[in-house]
Amino acid sequence: MHARLRRVASTVSSSGARRCGPATLGTITGVSVQLNHTIVACRDQERSAAFLAGILGLPPATRFGHFLVVEADNGVSLDFAETSRPITSQHYAFLVGEADFDAAYERIRDQEVPYWADPGRTQPAMINQRDGGRGLYFEDPDGHLLEIITRPYGSGGR
Repeated sequence: MHARLRRVASTVSSSGARRCGPATLGTITGVSVQLNHTIVACRDQERSAAFLAGILGLPPATRFGHFLVVEADNGVSLDFAETSRPITSQHYAFLVGEADFDAAYERIRDQEVPYWADPGRTQPAMINQRDGGRGLYFEDPDGHLLEIITRPYGSGGR
């Protein structure tokens, strides 16, 4: 039944863009694919969810089943799930506005969270200027590499 609910009819517009129309109830229209959520493995979901929401200035996490859910402004959520197994570090990048970058950067410094200009962590306590924007990397309590950027990659600048 789940697969049936996700089925969509696809057409191609005169501009060449793929458009999806509903084949059944429960489908999205006008967009072919959107990220809805991802599961983030952690040791302590209260701590990890609060850390992310706090740094990014997002509302507190809400409970959904055994997950603690932090929702970004575009509706994509990070669903924190506790595990006792080894955690493989993942990378999560967040596109933020200039004022939100400034606020997150201040919180990172106030909490003395180490940060880097590069994902290889070779440029500590620096901000990058990729594509004419600003960006930095930092780790969450479980070692996931988080990134905030003010311009999408490939959007211009250097």
